[in-house]
Amino acid sequence: METVSLPPVYRPQPYQKPTALLVKRHNTSMPDGASIASFIYSGSEKGDKDLFSHTPILMLHGNGEEHGIFGRVIDAMVDRGYDVIAMDSRDQGESTRGSAAFTYERMTADAAAVLDDLGVAGAHVLGFSDGGIEGLLLARDYADKVASLTAIGANLIPEGAGDISWIPEYVAAQRYWAQYGYEGATLEDGYPVPSPHEAAKIAEHIELMYTEPQIPAESLSSIKCPTTIMAGEYDDILASETLRIAQAIPHAHLLFVPGMPHNLPKANAESVVRVLLSTIKRKKNFA
Repeated sequence: METVSLPPVYRPQPYQKPTALLVKRHNTSMPDGASIASFIYSGSEKGDKDLFSHTPILMLHGNGEEHGIFGRVIDAMVDRGYDVIAMDSRDQGESTRGSAAFTYERMTADAAAVLDDLGVAGAHVLGFSDGGIEGLLLARDYADKVASLTAIGANLIPEGAGDISWIPEYVAAQRYWAQYGYEGATLEDGYPVPSPHEAAKIAEHIELMYTEPQIPAESLSSIKCPTTIMAGEYDDILASETLRIAQAIPHAHLLFVPGMPHNLPKANAESVVRVLLSTIKRKKNFA
């Protein structure tokens, strides 16, 4: 019997999931059959009539993640009196794939649909990595839905994420495992290897980073809400790309967090909370 090589296995950094009160789980049905899961956290039990009496916060996570990566940020913002809508992006977490093309524009439309489905006129948006890209598109294309934007570790073109030369080989290995692999495989230390089904999903998600986004910087000039563009000092995203985004958006603030990597919501939730609060506060005086 021919031995099938195991695919590359990513071990995510551990993170603290939300401990704030989950007052509602919601599923938004999309025309292509996808179901987009969202989770509403608040400081107390509330019925639908009492939710979102003030502008809530919409949180959008990164590639291959789920909304729980914002755990400490969710808890901190709920402690400060905010309702938080945390989405699982399409084909990630508890959200399903659907039949539509897997693009950042599609996931942005999903986010807009979730807000509509929940009856939310507008939200303060916090997006990380892929979620930061979606936040930029949401503020550009659905401006009336975005009260403020805090985008962390976003890029406008694939090359803005630094070295992407590894992606084709990585994707090919995942697709090979998706076709010829088997269930229940583990590494030598017992760490689980993705199932063939999971490997197919990983391949599609990672390939997205090789071909997208394709966002003209000049198109961001239409963003009119208070915006902060944020990255770690040692972010995977090129500093020049982060600067280019900030310069393209009128009156945007720019922050590099000293000593920090890409994973700011996990590595330094305190800085994310501080910047998010500052960006929200600017809305009061923003013309």
